[in-house]
Formats: sequence, structure tokens, C-alpha cells
Amino acid sequence: MPPVQPRIVLASTSRYRRDLLARLGIDFDIFAPNVDESPLPGEAPQALALRLSRLKAEAARQAYPAALIIGSDQVAVLDQELLGKPGDYDNAYRQLQGMSGRQVEFHTAVSLLNSATGSLQSDVAVVRVRFRRLSDEDIRSYLSKEPAFDCAGSARVESLGIALCERVESDDPTALVGLPLITVVSMLQREGVSVL
Repeated sequence: MPPVQPRIVLASTSRYRRDLLARLGIDFDIFAPNVDESPLPGEAPQALALRLSRLKAEAARQAYPAALIIGSDQVAVLDQELLGKPGDYDNAYRQLQGMSGRQVEFHTAVSLLNSATGSLQSDVAVVRVRFRRLSDEDIRSYLSKEPAFDCAGSARVESLGIALCERVESDDPTALVGLPLITVVSMLQREGVSVL
């Protein structure tokens, strides 16, 4: 008789992360972490993403005392400036204007907490995206077809947003969408969970 697999929890309300984790064909619960995502003074983007991924995993620990909890966060950076979720058309328009013809780094952190043992694994995947030179008409057309106001950097690359990109450099293409699945699979394996 195979051993009982621990419960897996995704500490995120992001539909993108939920859809990505579902690709692995595993059952998991969703927990909505209540975490202040404000950066600390002088905090580097990678450190911010890592800290938030850990906080999100820890936030679910009390509700799931014997589970494998996945927390994740993504920080987009253009010339040392953090690019958050735009929230509305005007902010998205400004972000895309600023990103035109330039490189943006996306730091996607993931943490896996074994709430029963306290073991914590964390890692960051960095994705570099060079954006095409975008005309005002390009930006207006994109936002009319895909108002990506809930995506850091205003570009939903898993759909039409890929047309904004000239080049993507990454060891894990899923990291750009919000959850580096290659890393998640490795972390789960270290906890004795195989998705195959």
C-alpha cells in the first residue's frame, strides 16, 4: 500500500498560480494569505520576492499544521524601479510605454514549507524579458484586447502579451507566469512527493 501523501496547499489567490499548479495534476487546497506586500526600505527585488513567498507560506501554517504549503511572489523591475500590478488602464499604459524597447527582470520566488516539520525550501527564478518597441497604437490595441491590469508589468505573456516581447531568457518558462514549476517539482520531490 503506497504511503499517504501529505496535503498540498497553495497559499495564493492568484488564478495564474492556481492554473499553473493544476498542470501538475495534483490535488491541492487554496489558502488566501493576508500579507503586507510593501517592500522594506532598501530591500532588493529578489529579497522582497523571497521574503513575501516565505510569509505567504507561513501564513497558512496554523490552518494547515500537517501540509506542504507553497507560497510564491513575483517582483518586476525596470531600471531598479519596481513595477507592480497597474490596477487600471492609465497605469498599464504608462508601464508599457516605459517598458517599450527595454529589458524588464521578473523575480519569481517560491517557498515550500513542511508545516509538520518546519522544513522550508526557497528559491528565486529570474526571467529577463526584452520588450519590442511599442507605438502608442500598439499599446492601445493590446490593452483593448487584453486589459492585463492584474499582472505585474501589464503584460500577460501566457496569452496576447507575448506579442509585446522581443526575447525571453529563463531556465523555467512558467516562472514568468508566476510559479516556477520546475522548482516546485524539485521541492516536492525532496519532500517525498512525486507528481509522475
